[in-house]
Amino acid sequence: MVAIHADDDVALSWLRQLLPRSLLGRSIMIIVTPLLLVQVLTTSVFYETHWDTVTKRLARGVAGDIATIIAMMPEDPAQRQQLFDVAQKSMLLNIAFVPGARLPDLPSTMRETLVDENLNSALAGYVQRKFLTDTRSLEAIVEIHIQLPDGVLRVEVPRRRLFSSTTYLVILWMIGSSLALFSIALLFMRSQVRPIRRLASAVEAFGKGRDSADFRIEGASEVRQTAAAFNQMRDRVRRQIAQRTEMLAGVSHDLRTPLTRMKLALAMLGETSEVGDLKADVSEMEKMVGGYLAFARGEGREPAVESDLTDLLRDVVNAAAREGAAIALEAEPGLSLTLRPDAMRRCLANLIGNAQRYAKAIRVAAGRRDDGIEMTVDDDGPGIPPERREDVFRPFFRLEPSRNPETGGTGLGLTIARDVARSHGGDLTLLESPLGGLRARLWLPA
Repeated sequence: MVAIHADDDVALSWLRQLLPRSLLGRSIMIIVTPLLLVQVLTTSVFYETHWDTVTKRLARGVAGDIATIIAMMPEDPAQRQQLFDVAQKSMLLNIAFVPGARLPDLPSTMRETLVDENLNSALAGYVQRKFLTDTRSLEAIVEIHIQLPDGVLRVEVPRRRLFSSTTYLVILWMIGSSLALFSIALLFMRSQVRPIRRLASAVEAFGKGRDSADFRIEGASEVRQTAAAFNQMRDRVRRQIAQRTEMLAGVSHDLRTPLTRMKLALAMLGETSEVGDLKADVSEMEKMVGGYLAFARGEGREPAVESDLTDLLRDVVNAAAREGAAIALEAEPGLSLTLRPDAMRRCLANLIGNAQRYAKAIRVAAGRRDDGIEMTVDDDGPGIPPERREDVFRPFFRLEPSRNPETGGTGLGLTIARDVARSHGGDLTLLESPLGGLRARLWLPA
């Protein structure tokens, strides 16, 4: 086994931060990285072989021409000028002779480039005399000063005789081809990533409880297969929810008939202690049936629409206030969200009703938090022990030990509330409230 040290973890974490997070970015990086490596290697090989070789040959050609001129220089100034004119015409060398001049004792160049190095090497090999070169003073001319016995020979060489223009052409071709390949790769990868993004949007919308129309299956075969599997899964989930909803609604509706007959029969028996107990049992069963129907309606096929959550909260809070609750609302204006209004109203009503049953003061707040909307319902009631907070979300679970539905409810309120929250892609959790009681935190994705 290979031991991974802390420094390695830091290096890997730093590397992950540099890598693109999107599939498109990583795909482009996979394409561009080898392309850049090939370009760097090609450039290195080009400079070390072709450009260096061509530059050396050009420098040797200039040095050879100068050595030829020096060897053929006559002593007669008139004949010497004729030779210089021939060199200007056929060799593109502008030559002048300064009699009696001496070169200073300076290095050939202050800082040698590759061209300087090749030119100095060629002059040292062909001319074999003291010389000075200047490749920087003039833009299009390179000056060469050569010490002769009776003076200094000044030679002006066009820069194009020492530099290969193919160098710039190769660099431009490499950059142009790289940009063209990058553009083609970007267009191709965007067309390949687009179906994946559409599939991700459809999955996200389905997870938030929003009805998304069937999207067109396109892209690579793997993406098509995934999209087809998602469509089949979504249809199966919808059928399962519809079947369970219809079953719950049917059972609850069918139970109302015998319960009604039992209530009529009990009403005809008179008032006794046994009849009172039976009436309490029937009343509790009615509450349970009502809870079943509410649960079924919460999982119904209500369409998700763009809704003003602030107005919806205000309606629920005003309804609780009319029932005598001491409740306050602090909500940001304009909290718009795509949701199922009736189901969300039932969820909020259950949370506020639960607080109203056990507390004297209730405070409701709502606002945007990061990538979603957070709503809290705080109360000053007795609260719920931390170890029992998950239990209360189980259907028909009641912390209140009595069987009185007026004090303990049916045990479905928080179950329905969490079910509605999760069907919208959010969640419902219970925490300790700043008021001393219980806080119900409802989070919905934006």
